[in-house]
Amino acid sequence: NVSFSLLPGERIGLLGPNGEGKSTLIKLLAGELAAMQGSRETAKDLSIGYFAQHQLEQLHPELSPLQHVQMLNAALSEKEARQFLGGFDFRGDMAISPVAPFSGGEKARLVLALIVYQQPNLLLMDEPTNHLDLEMRHALSMALQSFEGAMILVSHDRYLLRSVCDTLMLVSSGNVDLFNGDLDDYSTWLLETRNDDEVVSSTSPSRKDDRRNRAEQRKQLQPLRNKVKKLEAELEKLHQRKDELDIALADPELYESPGGEKLKKLTIEHGQLEKKMQEVEEAWMEAGEELENAG
Repeated sequence: NVSFSLLPGERIGLLGPNGEGKSTLIKLLAGELAAMQGSRETAKDLSIGYFAQHQLEQLHPELSPLQHVQMLNAALSEKEARQFLGGFDFRGDMAISPVAPFSGGEKARLVLALIVYQQPNLLLMDEPTNHLDLEMRHALSMALQSFEGAMILVSHDRYLLRSVCDTLMLVSSGNVDLFNGDLDDYSTWLLETRNDDEVVSSTSPSRKDDRRNRAEQRKQLQPLRNKVKKLEAELEKLHQRKDELDIALADPELYESPGGEKLKKLTIEHGQLEKKMQEVEEAWMEAGEELENAG
């Protein structure tokens, strides 16, 4: 039972347990599945950019990233194509190498690049950060924040959802409804839903015991929620510092100063920062997964 309108500039995150139909809904909105009932109405000038994991298999394995981009615009020069692809970390020989041996993350980057190049006014994204490394996840988050069109996002990446979505909708039990709350409230909802299922399948406890059990489980989850938030905030600070270092290291005057002490200092800090970001990100992903499973 789905009935809603998507207005220009709206940014919706779809929530719901696995298997409830989030990906199916995205496919329906993208026009890849026909609705069994009802209709899908679109604006005259609608241009959809749709990302899903199965699209990685639709790349031409014998073609290079550069050739994929030129397929979208035959008039595009090699220099222009290389400049665009460089923003997605396809540089040098990699831009002209066949995509067949590319990793899942590299193929995902290319699919995202091809979507961005077409400048859609509606993005439909189904788990876009799967396979992406820390740098590209951050780059994707920044790109989506600056995207001016409408967006619907399915993701287990809570940092991405918090960063780019203004509205949350819940896909559950065949319905799609506005979710009145944040991602912490959603974790609580998941926990309570699971508890309801357990209560139905077991001998009925007293309401007092049921409330006590729920309160205790929420209490147990709170430290984990706090940990996820703390790690997210730390990641954001590390990203900000890295952006500052990248700007500093791009200054030509830095390489002309005598002695090179400042350059050496910044380079060392940059390397240490990347290592720290990797450690914090791994801890954040583990905590987020633990919280998701607990819910």
